[in-house]
Amino acid sequence: MSFAHVWTVLRKDFAIGPRSPFFLYTIILPVALTLILQVTFGSLFAPHPRMGIVDEGSSAITAAIRATEGIDVTMLGDAEELKRLVEGNDLDAGLILPVGFDKALRGGEQPLLQFFVGGQSHAANRIVLSVTALDAVRGVEGGPTPVDVRIVTFGDKGLPMSIRLVPVIVFYALVMAGVFLPGSSLVEEKETGTLAAMLVTPLRMREILLAKWTFGVVLATVMSVATLLLNGALGSRPIEVFLVVLMAAGLSAMIGLLVGVVSKDSTMLFGLIKGAGIVLFAPVLFYLFPAWPQWIAKLFPLYWVIEPIWRVSIMGESITTVWFEMGVALAITVALVPVTLTLARRMQTHAANR
Repeated sequence: MSFAHVWTVLRKDFAIGPRSPFFLYTIILPVALTLILQVTFGSLFAPHPRMGIVDEGSSAITAAIRATEGIDVTMLGDAEELKRLVEGNDLDAGLILPVGFDKALRGGEQPLLQFFVGGQSHAANRIVLSVTALDAVRGVEGGPTPVDVRIVTFGDKGLPMSIRLVPVIVFYALVMAGVFLPGSSLVEEKETGTLAAMLVTPLRMREILLAKWTFGVVLATVMSVATLLLNGALGSRPIEVFLVVLMAAGLSAMIGLLVGVVSKDSTMLFGLIKGAGIVLFAPVLFYLFPAWPQWIAKLFPLYWVIEPIWRVSIMGESITTVWFEMGVALAITVALVPVTLTLARRMQTHAANR
């Protein structure tokens, strides 16, 4: 095998690749998914009740609410801005405290309490914020506290949905760059006749396959790391995350190479990827729904690459804790090599006979 030949094919793929819409789609998709999913779900699944306060007279009610654990308090200077944020679901509730509010309470008066609740806020957040506000009012008034407000979390602290969506975005980066690009590049070589033309030169099939595999590994690694970086999930162990992603890219590119060898044309390629999509995507669902039996996810090949990425980048674990998963992924990758080479020889023989 000549690595000079491999480099020639690889250089050609990187030179021609950006002209393909699939190449550009691979670059754009993770960025677009990050913007759509993180912006949408990051605000939709806010972990704490969100209270906005306009305090015109330095009320003790404000200090009492800010001292309550589990509530995100935003101080605002304008009542109209408060109403706009509550109406837009950027806040769950809003409270306006005019000048002299505390003095009126202590003097036995009944001043108007302006408390706004967002129509799209969660019912639990409304209850917590309204009871907290009333409790603070009673405290300033000097009367007995009707309830004791405490926010208690049972079990392990859950991760926000915006974080649980990271494996979904990384999955698409791996599949598009690692599976789809090498496969489509090989199929395009078949359809245009350049594969047959290359094989009459000193190039060998193994060298072409190695170049396509490297093409997928490089792009899948770059796009996966970029995806983690965009989502703030690179973690505190960037070198270990890079190694885990590199291993994941290797398996993804090998799957893409196998699909490309088997596919006779683009129609068959799209059919295979669509048909195998549920098998590839299935393990990602178990990160969105952690209550599902996790052992089922282990039945799918990409689980063994998504799980190490999740634990090292998101959970901050050491790469030594995922050695078994990485070993299984490496074993699958190695096992696919002879299968791919055998099918490639048959493909070459069939093309020669034609």
